[in-house]
Amino acid sequence: MSKTAPKVAQKFTVGKEMPASVEKELGEYVPMVRTLLFHRGIETKDAAEKFLNPDYERDSSDPLLMLDMEKAAERILKAMEGGEKIIIYGDYDCDGIPGSVVLHDFFKKIGYANFGNYIPHRHNEGYGLNALALEKFSREGVNVVVTVDCGIVDYGPAEHAQSLGIDLIITDHHLPGEKLPEAFAVVNPKRPGDTYPDKMLCGAGVAFKLVQALLKTPVPLHLFRGGGWEGVGGVTNPTPALPSKEGREQTLREYLNIPKGWEKWLLDMAGLSTVADMVPLQNENRMIAHFGLKVLRKSPRVGLKKLLNKMRVDQTTLTEDDIGFSIAPRINAASRMDVPLRAFELLSTDDEETAEALATHLEKLNTERKGVVAGMIKEAKHVLSEREVGAVIVTGDPRWAPGLLGLAANSLVEAFGRPAFVWGKDEEGRIKGSCRSDGTVSVVELMSRTKEYFVQFGGHEASGGFMVAHEHVHILETKLSEMYEQMEKKPVEEGGIFVDAKLSLDDLNWKNYDEMTKLSPFGQGNPKPIFLFEDLRIEGVKEFGKTGTHLELLFKNSSGKQIKAIGFFRGSTHNGEELVAGQTVSLLAAIEKDTFRRFPELRLRVIEIL
Repeated sequence: MSKTAPKVAQKFTVGKEMPASVEKELGEYVPMVRTLLFHRGIETKDAAEKFLNPDYERDSSDPLLMLDMEKAAERILKAMEGGEKIIIYGDYDCDGIPGSVVLHDFFKKIGYANFGNYIPHRHNEGYGLNALALEKFSREGVNVVVTVDCGIVDYGPAEHAQSLGIDLIITDHHLPGEKLPEAFAVVNPKRPGDTYPDKMLCGAGVAFKLVQALLKTPVPLHLFRGGGWEGVGGVTNPTPALPSKEGREQTLREYLNIPKGWEKWLLDMAGLSTVADMVPLQNENRMIAHFGLKVLRKSPRVGLKKLLNKMRVDQTTLTEDDIGFSIAPRINAASRMDVPLRAFELLSTDDEETAEALATHLEKLNTERKGVVAGMIKEAKHVLSEREVGAVIVTGDPRWAPGLLGLAANSLVEAFGRPAFVWGKDEEGRIKGSCRSDGTVSVVELMSRTKEYFVQFGGHEASGGFMVAHEHVHILETKLSEMYEQMEKKPVEEGGIFVDAKLSLDDLNWKNYDEMTKLSPFGQGNPKPIFLFEDLRIEGVKEFGKTGTHLELLFKNSSGKQIKAIGFFRGSTHNGEELVAGQTVSLLAAIEKDTFRRFPELRLRVIEIL
């Protein structure tokens, strides 16, 4: 074991020169676009056209290619035929909650009233399905439970649902375990043997595919009553629905006369989750995120509008950064600090007063959350600086709320460059935690190889959650570190931060910005471009924010125009010395549009000062 210190400034590498053959193939695009495409592995005109111009029909795969999707859709349709009560059971984060809204809005649209939404309480009930909730549903006469973004490793609860006579339909995107739960249907593109083309959908993405499948599912001819679903499960749909001339069964869309493409309005929620859950923005996910942002910019949801107003975000110019830095933290704050159902209610309500109250509540929770997390991170870093740690960090405190630990783990990975496991105690005294990978190993595989020390665990390659017994928490770091050393590591890219190109301050103009944003939305799998700006003379230095934790540097281009560079949570010191006017520095920075003031302006977002 060795003492750990925070990482120092990272090195960087500039993208390699484009081969002449690729330059020719992408010749119709301007140099900025060619360079960015090439660095994202796009080297042909056809691939470039597909990437730059997402198409809903072309990029949306048939949902019935997913194992059990047809079975799930037919069971839901049968439930509606018989007026059975359906519960949508969603995870409590900014994937499960918007995904639950997707199914909520679908049932509202088709006029099916006998359904409900359930979001488990993060601290009282924990992650995934739980037996007490299922027993409650059973007492209420629920016949069908559809999960969103959870359930794939909930073996015990799945068996319990079966014993209660509940047909459980799991829709999830997390990695399956060694076996699948005993459920009526398991819809997850990561299932072994699944033939769905895009394995990397988020939970809300899978829920959206379920809606697509339901709309194309045939309705049995005996259901046609002339007046639609009237009288079935409290449903009224006045649109007459008759068999087609061919005598075939109509699809649900045809039966209920739902306009083709209506489901695209649900892409605001699917797109929100696709960006927030940090799945790769490639293939179908790119299409969902692209059109999701378009719908978000004109979404009529009153709760969304109220929340954006609290954050002073212009809905018409909303970007993926607004989702990642502003919307998602507030949705997640509901489960971390209070009741997650409040976030669901915000996104699904059509009442102005309710929306205003809920938006105010979530804004308040998010402010409180930031203060608590900052204190946790400060304390954790202090503790780690005072002791020897292994290849994997494990730290915690019984006073820490489990709902906030993922944020702390993220910060520790960034600071110390190794996997981090952070634990706290829930209200029942159980030790629960969150973990994050440094990119070299899957944390789920790491926990699988040390499963005897965990009560339960699950998650993605990059992040997960766990519960550990009291007698094991103090040896967990040793055991995880020992196993980590034995595992094969994914190589961490040499050269540190990847830089797309060297630019000058004169290149910071609207033409280049517009060309760059043709590749948006940016995120996992399509990183926001980072540029190198060399030998810049500082014209001014200012700290801002309530506690002066943010940095603003001022520069001038060759024509004397002032250029701002912003560094959030970065003081005015560099390498132990104060930054001052007249000093020369080089920057790694992203280009962004600042819409805070009346007139938008371009500025740099500092990634690293060199």
